[in-house]
Amino acid sequence: MRALLAWLSAALMMVTACGDDAPANPKLRAELLQMLKVDQEVRTPEATDEDWDRVEKANTGRMRQILDTHGWPGYAMVGKDGAHAAWALIQHADRDLALQRRGLEMMRQAVEKDDADASDLAYLVDRVRVAERKPQVYGTQWETGPQGEWRPRTYIENEAEVDERRAEVGLKPLKEYLEELKSAG
Repeated sequence: MRALLAWLSAALMMVTACGDDAPANPKLRAELLQMLKVDQEVRTPEATDEDWDRVEKANTGRMRQILDTHGWPGYAMVGKDGAHAAWALIQHADRDLALQRRGLEMMRQAVEKDDADASDLAYLVDRVRVAERKPQVYGTQWETGPQGEWRPRTYIENEAEVDERRAEVGLKPLKEYLEELKSAG
Protein backbone atom coordinates (compact mmCIF):
# COMPACT_ATOMS: atom_id res chain seq x y z
CA MET A 1 0.00 0.00 0.00
CA ARG A 2 2.80 2.37 0.93
CA ALA A 3 4.53 1.66 -2.40
CA LEU A 4 1.30 2.37 -4.29
CA LEU A 5 0.83 5.69 -2.45
CA ALA A 6 4.45 6.64 -3.17
CA TRP A 7 3.98 5.79 -6.83
CA LEU A 8 0.69 7.77 -7.03
CA SER A 9 2.34 10.72 -5.29
CA ALA A 10 5.26 10.63 -7.73
CA ALA A 11 2.90 10.35 -10.69
CA LEU A 12 0.85 13.31 -9.45
CA MET A 13 4.00 15.39 -9.00
CA MET A 14 5.07 14.57 -12.55
CA VAL A 15 1.68 15.58 -13.96
CA THR A 16 1.73 18.79 -11.93
CA ALA A 17 5.28 19.55 -13.06
CA CYS A 18 4.23 19.12 -16.67
CA GLY A 19 1.40 21.57 -16.03
CA ASP A 20 -2.05 21.81 -17.55
CA ASP A 21 -0.67 24.07 -20.26
CA ALA A 22 1.55 21.43 -21.88
CA PRO A 23 0.26 21.40 -25.45
CA ALA A 24 -0.73 18.13 -27.06
CA ASN A 25 1.00 19.20 -30.29
CA PRO A 26 4.18 21.15 -29.46
CA LYS A 27 5.42 20.90 -33.05
CA LEU A 28 2.31 22.67 -34.35
CA ARG A 29 2.63 25.23 -31.55
CA ALA A 30 6.20 26.02 -32.61
CA GLU A 31 5.12 26.32 -36.24
CA LEU A 32 2.27 28.72 -35.38
CA LEU A 33 4.59 30.87 -33.26
CA GLN A 34 7.13 31.02 -36.09
CA MET A 35 4.42 31.91 -38.62
CA LEU A 36 3.23 34.73 -36.36
CA LYS A 37 6.80 35.99 -35.92
CA VAL A 38 7.22 36.24 -39.69
CA ASP A 39 3.75 37.82 -40.01
CA GLN A 40 4.69 40.52 -37.51
CA GLU A 41 8.03 41.17 -39.22
CA VAL A 42 6.29 42.18 -42.46
CA ARG A 43 3.63 44.33 -40.79
CA THR A 44 5.91 47.35 -40.75
CA PRO A 45 6.17 50.42 -42.98
CA GLU A 46 9.60 49.20 -44.11
CA ALA A 47 8.30 45.90 -45.54
CA THR A 48 7.69 45.68 -49.25
CA ASP A 49 4.31 44.83 -50.75
CA GLU A 50 5.92 41.72 -52.24
CA ASP A 51 7.09 40.53 -48.81
CA TRP A 52 3.66 41.25 -47.32
CA ASP A 53 1.91 39.33 -50.12
CA ARG A 54 4.30 36.39 -49.93
CA VAL A 55 3.92 35.99 -46.17
CA GLU A 56 0.15 36.48 -46.18
CA LYS A 57 -0.35 33.92 -48.96
CA ALA A 58 1.91 31.38 -47.27
CA ASN A 59 0.29 31.85 -43.87
CA THR A 60 -3.24 31.77 -45.26
CA GLY A 61 -2.57 28.60 -47.21
CA ARG A 62 -0.96 26.91 -44.23
CA MET A 63 -3.76 27.97 -41.86
CA ARG A 64 -6.28 26.44 -44.25
CA GLN A 65 -4.32 23.16 -44.09
CA ILE A 66 -4.09 23.34 -40.29
CA LEU A 67 -7.84 23.82 -39.92
CA ASP A 68 -8.46 20.95 -42.36
CA THR A 69 -6.13 18.61 -40.52
CA HIS A 70 -6.48 19.59 -36.86
CA GLY A 71 -9.57 21.73 -36.49
CA TRP A 72 -9.17 24.85 -34.37
CA PRO A 73 -5.74 24.87 -32.68
CA GLY A 74 -6.93 25.64 -29.16
CA TYR A 75 -5.23 25.73 -25.78
CA ALA A 76 -5.19 21.97 -25.31
CA MET A 77 -3.58 21.38 -28.68
CA VAL A 78 -1.05 24.23 -28.92
CA GLY A 79 -1.06 26.09 -25.58
CA LYS A 80 -2.28 29.62 -24.97
CA ASP A 81 0.44 31.30 -27.00
CA GLY A 82 -0.05 28.90 -29.91
CA ALA A 83 -3.83 29.43 -29.84
CA HIS A 84 -3.28 33.20 -29.79
CA ALA A 85 -0.94 32.88 -32.78
CA ALA A 86 -3.58 30.86 -34.67
CA TRP A 87 -6.15 33.58 -33.96
CA ALA A 88 -3.79 36.35 -35.14
CA LEU A 89 -2.99 34.49 -38.36
CA ILE A 90 -6.69 34.02 -39.15
CA GLN A 91 -7.35 37.64 -38.14
CA HIS A 92 -4.70 38.78 -40.62
CA ALA A 93 -6.02 36.64 -43.51
CA ASP A 94 -7.93 39.65 -44.83
CA ARG A 95 -7.73 38.50 -48.44
CA ASP A 96 -9.56 35.27 -47.64
CA LEU A 97 -12.88 36.11 -46.01
CA ALA A 98 -14.06 32.51 -46.39
CA LEU A 99 -11.11 31.34 -44.28
CA GLN A 100 -11.79 34.04 -41.69
CA ARG A 101 -15.46 32.99 -41.49
CA ARG A 102 -14.45 29.35 -41.13
CA GLY A 103 -11.91 30.18 -38.43
CA LEU A 104 -14.52 32.33 -36.68
CA GLU A 105 -17.00 29.46 -36.43
CA MET A 106 -14.34 26.98 -35.32
CA MET A 107 -12.97 29.42 -32.76
CA ARG A 108 -16.48 30.19 -31.47
CA GLN A 109 -16.90 26.48 -30.70
CA ALA A 110 -13.49 26.40 -29.00
CA VAL A 111 -14.41 29.40 -26.81
CA GLU A 112 -17.60 27.61 -25.76
CA LYS A 113 -15.38 24.75 -24.54
CA ASP A 114 -12.93 27.16 -22.82
CA ASP A 115 -10.30 26.14 -25.39
CA ALA A 116 -9.75 29.64 -26.86
CA ASP A 117 -9.82 33.25 -25.70
CA ALA A 118 -13.18 35.06 -25.86
CA SER A 119 -11.50 38.45 -26.30
CA ASP A 120 -9.55 37.18 -29.32
CA LEU A 121 -12.83 35.88 -30.71
CA ALA A 122 -14.39 39.33 -30.26
CA TYR A 123 -11.68 40.86 -32.47
CA LEU A 124 -12.30 38.23 -35.14
CA VAL A 125 -16.08 38.75 -34.97
CA ASP A 126 -15.57 42.44 -35.68
CA ARG A 127 -12.92 41.83 -38.35
CA VAL A 128 -15.28 39.56 -40.30
CA ARG A 129 -18.21 41.94 -39.83
CA VAL A 130 -16.14 44.86 -41.12
CA ALA A 131 -15.19 42.82 -44.21
CA GLU A 132 -18.89 42.10 -44.71
CA ARG A 133 -19.66 45.82 -44.27
CA LYS A 134 -21.77 45.06 -41.21
CA PRO A 135 -21.77 46.90 -37.87
CA GLN A 136 -19.21 45.84 -35.29
CA VAL A 137 -20.32 44.12 -32.11
CA TYR A 138 -17.34 44.98 -29.88
CA GLY A 139 -15.82 48.08 -31.49
CA THR A 140 -12.35 46.59 -31.99
CA GLN A 141 -11.65 47.68 -35.58
CA TRP A 142 -10.57 51.30 -36.01
CA GLU A 143 -8.77 53.40 -38.60
CA THR A 144 -7.60 56.96 -38.97
CA GLY A 145 -9.48 59.35 -41.21
CA PRO A 146 -8.04 62.01 -43.53
CA GLN A 147 -7.34 64.40 -40.64
CA GLY A 148 -5.78 61.67 -38.49
CA GLU A 149 -8.85 61.22 -36.32
CA TRP A 150 -9.70 57.73 -35.08
CA ARG A 151 -12.97 56.29 -36.34
CA PRO A 152 -14.55 52.83 -36.36
CA ARG A 153 -14.07 50.98 -39.66
CA THR A 154 -17.83 50.29 -39.61
CA TYR A 155 -20.25 51.70 -37.10
CA ILE A 156 -20.75 49.96 -33.77
CA GLU A 157 -24.02 48.13 -33.23
CA ASN A 158 -26.00 49.54 -30.29
CA GLU A 159 -23.00 51.57 -29.13
CA ALA A 160 -24.69 52.49 -25.84
CA GLU A 161 -24.25 48.85 -24.72
CA VAL A 162 -20.84 48.13 -26.25
CA ASP A 163 -19.00 48.30 -22.93
CA GLU A 164 -21.29 45.59 -21.51
CA ARG A 165 -20.52 43.32 -24.47
CA ARG A 166 -16.81 44.10 -24.21
CA ALA A 167 -16.80 43.28 -20.47
CA GLU A 168 -18.50 39.92 -21.14
CA VAL A 169 -15.49 38.83 -23.22
CA GLY A 170 -12.80 40.40 -21.05
CA LEU A 171 -12.16 43.59 -23.04
CA LYS A 172 -11.57 47.02 -21.54
CA PRO A 173 -14.23 49.73 -21.94
CA LEU A 174 -14.21 51.33 -25.38
CA LYS A 175 -12.99 54.69 -24.06
CA GLU A 176 -9.87 53.07 -22.55
CA TYR A 177 -9.25 51.10 -25.75
CA LEU A 178 -9.42 54.29 -27.82
CA GLU A 179 -7.00 56.04 -25.46
CA GLU A 180 -4.55 53.16 -26.02
CA LEU A 181 -4.99 53.39 -29.79
CA LYS A 182 -4.40 57.14 -29.77
CA SER A 183 -1.30 56.87 -27.60
CA ALA A 184 0.18 54.07 -29.72
CA GLY A 185 -0.43 55.55 -33.06
